[in-house]
Amino acid sequence: MSGEQPEVLRVERRPDGIAVLTLNDPARRNAMSDEMTAAYRQAVADLRGDSGLRCVVLTGAGSAFSAGGDLSWLADTNAVAVPALRDRMLAFYRTWLTIRSLEVPTIAAVNGHAVGAGLCLALACDLRYAAEDAKLLAPFTALGLHPGMAATWLFPEVAGLPLAREMLLAGRVLTGAEAARHGLVNQAFPREDVLDGTLEIAERIAANAPVATRLTKVALADGGHADMDAALRWESLAQPVTMASEDMIEGLAAQREKRSPRFTGA
Repeated sequence: MSGEQPEVLRVERRPDGIAVLTLNDPARRNAMSDEMTAAYRQAVADLRGDSGLRCVVLTGAGSAFSAGGDLSWLADTNAVAVPALRDRMLAFYRTWLTIRSLEVPTIAAVNGHAVGAGLCLALACDLRYAAEDAKLLAPFTALGLHPGMAATWLFPEVAGLPLAREMLLAGRVLTGAEAARHGLVNQAFPREDVLDGTLEIAERIAANAPVATRLTKVALADGGHADMDAALRWESLAQPVTMASEDMIEGLAAQREKRSPRFTGA
C-alpha cells in the first residue's frame, strides 16, 4: 500500500540456513533508533529459536553499516537523573549485544561507515568483513561521552589494547583496508563485493557440521580458555560429543568418497 514506511530491519531467511539481517534506515545512515532496536530485539529472539539456523550475517542498507546510537535525544539528558540514564543505556546495550548469545557463528558485513555503537555491533560478531573504503571510528570522547556498548571490552578483545587506546583515546579513524591490517576486521573487500564475499564465507560455515560448529564457537567465546589445560578439559568433553554423532560418520564418508558432506545436525 502506498505511503507505508519500509521496515527498519530486514530479515532474509535463506534455504541454506543463513539469515541476513539488514539495518534498513539509509536516510539516517542506519542509526540505532528505538524503532530499529525493538525490531532487532524481536529478530534475534526469533533466530534463537530456529533449529535450522547455521549462520547469521549482519549488514547495512545504503552507504553506511551504522552511524551508531541515535544522538537526537542526548541534548536533553542534563535534566534526567543518572540512574534513569543508566537503565536506558544498559537496556540499549544489552539488546544490541544479544547477537553474542546466538549459538551459531555471526558475521558483520561492514558495507560502509561504522561509527561508535555501530562499530561495537560489528565487533560483537564472531567475524567481520569490511569495504576497503569504509570508515571505522569510535568518537565517544570527542562528543564528551565515555565509551559505551562494551567498547572498552570489545576493542581490546578483538584487536588488543594498543589499538583500543588509540581509537578510544586519540580518536584514530581506520579505513576498512587499514582495519584488516590491524586485525580489527578479518578481511577487506571492494565495496561492491562486501556482501557477496561475506556470504561466501557464511556458506562455508553453514556447510559444516552444526553441532561441531556451535561447540567450537563456545570454546572460542570471550577470548577462549584461561589456559591450555582448560582447553584440553573442554575438548576432552566436546570432541567425544561429536564423535558420537551421525555427522561425524557422514563427514568421514564424504572424505572417503571425495564428495561434499550432507550434515544434518544429528
